[in-house]
Amino acid sequence: MQCRIISIGNELLIGDTVNTNASWLGNVLTEVGIDVTHIYTIGDDLATMKDILSEALSATDLIITTGGLGPTHDDITKRAVTELFDCELVLEDSVLDFIKKVFKKRNIPFSKSNYHQAEVPDCCEVLFNTHGTAPGMWFDRGSVKLAVLPGVPHEMKHLVNEKVIPKVRAINGDTEFRRSHYITTAGIGESTLSDEVVGSLVDVLPEHVSVAYLPSPQGTRIRISAYGSSDDEIDERIAPVRDHIKQKAEKYIIGEGKDLNLAKAVGDLLVEHEMLISVAESCTGGYLANAITDVPGSSRYLMGGLVAYANQVKENQLGVSTDDLNSHGAVSKPVALQMAKGVAKQLGADIGVSTTGIAGPSGGTEEKPVGTVWIGFWNQDEHFAIKAHFTNDRQINKERSGAVALEMVRRSIMGIKEMPYGFKKYPA
Repeated sequence: MQCRIISIGNELLIGDTVNTNASWLGNVLTEVGIDVTHIYTIGDDLATMKDILSEALSATDLIITTGGLGPTHDDITKRAVTELFDCELVLEDSVLDFIKKVFKKRNIPFSKSNYHQAEVPDCCEVLFNTHGTAPGMWFDRGSVKLAVLPGVPHEMKHLVNEKVIPKVRAINGDTEFRRSHYITTAGIGESTLSDEVVGSLVDVLPEHVSVAYLPSPQGTRIRISAYGSSDDEIDERIAPVRDHIKQKAEKYIIGEGKDLNLAKAVGDLLVEHEMLISVAESCTGGYLANAITDVPGSSRYLMGGLVAYANQVKENQLGVSTDDLNSHGAVSKPVALQMAKGVAKQLGADIGVSTTGIAGPSGGTEEKPVGTVWIGFWNQDEHFAIKAHFTNDRQINKERSGAVALEMVRRSIMGIKEMPYGFKKYPA
């Protein structure tokens, strides 16, 4: 089965809203054996909607549209569909009753525009939406199926999971589907991981299996994808490739699973070893603490953090030497070392980590260009710092600083002496 996705809304075209719906749909549909061939992003224009829908109806098996079903004047997706299929809008009483109950519960006045949300084309099957006020619609046009869904992400996902996917599975029958297995690595670049560590996969890559490297500032995920008619068949096809990669890249692997990230992996290690951590941040401005606390249950191991942006905060709260600040500057090894130890001592943690650098895009010098970052580490056994040179992009510098700091912690707990990305340790 082939599918085309149509995302509707001017806000998507002008950048006010990021089109996360299309990427989510592409992933979900692919994993149930549907080949997504086209993704359109179009504005709230009736003629354009009808043209794109007409083209898709003549060229594919499944069409999914998202957006344009709200109560405002620019939400015209239903109008486009009714005109295209020459049908009429009728009031769906069950939807109207549900919308009224939602508004009453939230103490919101019910208006005429909300009334129109309960109108649906008389040639569709209503996909009742218990997560919002705009119902979805399913059109059976013989060999082509059309699902018209709201653009609000959690509403769209609910209808896809509960309504659309079951319908698709019923149509597709026992056809092969696709599933992916993810291995997450950290502290090594994509090209080095691929070329020098994992190496060629020609001899271990069976038919129906593919491998992709997905880099980010946090690290590189390796996606192993396979087609099969059952989970067992897919597992059997993925297993030799997974085992080969794990054997080759063992010391860089932080874990497996699509939702795993570096902060979660470090948190699990801290819990396992019954250790507490605290962070002192300058250039990352709280990014590191935010990454740690994004993990549920992080209160078990994070004592706290301090954003020590100004030099007087570094001095007064962390005990950084005034002489070192004056002679070496805030972006330096001595300051990073003292920040890491100071925050651990102040907050009673087993591990202290610090970041101090020039995030950019301005503020650099010839000696310390933008992207220069010192990251400090302290525990009872080790006290050191590393020096990094990242990019001219402020956000990327913050993300990479946080990722390297977390990977330093992970390696220390695991007893791995080599630093991430080949960085050199500068002992206290």
